[in-house]
Parts: sequence; C-alpha cells; structure tokens
Amino acid sequence: MVTLRRIALAILLVGLMVLAAVFAYSNPEPIDVDIGFVRIEQISLAAAFAVVFTFGWVFGLLSAGLALWRGAAERRRLRKDLQYAEAELNTLRRSTPPDAN
Repeated sequence: MVTLRRIALAILLVGLMVLAAVFAYSNPEPIDVDIGFVRIEQISLAAAFAVVFTFGWVFGLLSAGLALWRGAAERRRLRKDLQYAEAELNTLRRSTPPDAN
C-alpha cells in the first residue's frame, strides 16, 4: 500500500513537472510584474507563475497549520474542563449520603 502511494506520488510529481515545462515552453516572452511596492521587469511568465504558486502553497500550509493548532488547543482545553467536571462529580458523589429508600 505504501509502495503504491509512493508510485502514485512520483507519477503525479513527474506529471506536474511536465506540465510546468510545457507551460514554460509555451510562454517564453518576459513580462513586467508590478506588486505595488516593487516592480520586477523582464521576468519569465513561468518563473512568475511558479513564485506565486509557491507563495500561495506556503500561505495555505500556514493557515491550515494555524487552524489545526487552534483546534488542538481547544481540544486540550475541553479535555481539561472535562477532567475538572469529572473530579467535581466524583467529589459530590462521595460527599452525599446514599438514599434511604
């Protein structure tokens, strides 16, 4: 199963590299990029696309990591609250006398 997953990942990566190469070959003209605070002149469209894609991927990883970190912190807080509630319930059970029915 792990070997099949690795083979699929390798095929996917090779396919993405072929697509990037075809894109770079199809768009050889350099372009000017104006980001707002800096202007980059005469950069290839493929390089600009790769940089933007990489920044987007890193931003996605950071935002997903932040969401997972917040979720883990919430689970820890809820687990601690549950332990306090269970301890209080056990204390109440021990302190009340049994019913005399």
